[in-house]
Formats: sequence, structure tokens, C-alpha cells
Amino acid sequence: MSGYTLVEQANLMLVRTVYDEVLEPLDPAQVDRYFRADYIQHSPMAETGAEGLKAFLAWAKLVSPDAHHDVKRMFADGDHVIAHVHVVITPGTPGVAVIDIFRIQEGLIAEHWDASQELNGHSANSNGAF
Repeated sequence: MSGYTLVEQANLMLVRTVYDEVLEPLDPAQVDRYFRADYIQHSPMAETGAEGLKAFLAWAKLVSPDAHHDVKRMFADGDHVIAHVHVVITPGTPGVAVIDIFRIQEGLIAEHWDASQELNGHSANSNGAF
């Protein structure tokens, strides 16, 4: 993590932990440890606030219990962390390339944006999605 400030390093570690303990296991019980109660959600898939995230995670666990998040790379810029993630909702399918952007405030995730691209196994180039 050279080149990052101590705050940026802490922010990267926070987001990595969120993937490991909240997003990968789809565990709503861990949300309060890492997200502000007034967390702002920009993804159209979940309601805003920590309670909205908990509801989304519970739903996702119910419909996609074998989903997997493979973090390919993360970047920090001040209070923002950007993650490039391969999400496979159904094992055996190509999955989705996701860019997550998190804003950190006082050691907790305060805001989230995302963009995704469905993968179909075909590409006009040989570079791959990741």
C-alpha cells in the first residue's frame, strides 16, 4: 500500500474487511460494525440507510446463497475507495464486472455508488474484463 496516506491505507483496509465480512457472506448482522446508520445508497438495488442495506443483503442471501465476490483491485483517493470486483451470482456463469465506490467518514462507510457490466464470455479483444 505504498504511496497512500495512513488514512487512505485505513480506508482500503476497511473496505477489504467489508468485502470479507459483509458482502462476501451477505451478512446483514455485520452492517452496523462498518456502515453509518445514515449511510447513503446510490445503487438502485437497495434502499438508502443501514437498514436498507441489511434488507438487501438478507434478500440477496435468500435468492443467491452461493454468490461470490472476487476483489481484483482497489484504489484509494482521500476518503473514497474504488473497488473493481468480479461478482458471480450463480456459480458456473460468467458473472458481472462491478465498480464499487465507497466514501468513508469517521472510520465507517458513509456512501456507496456502483456500476456493473454483465459478462457473457465473449469479447472483441483478448484482454479480459479484469
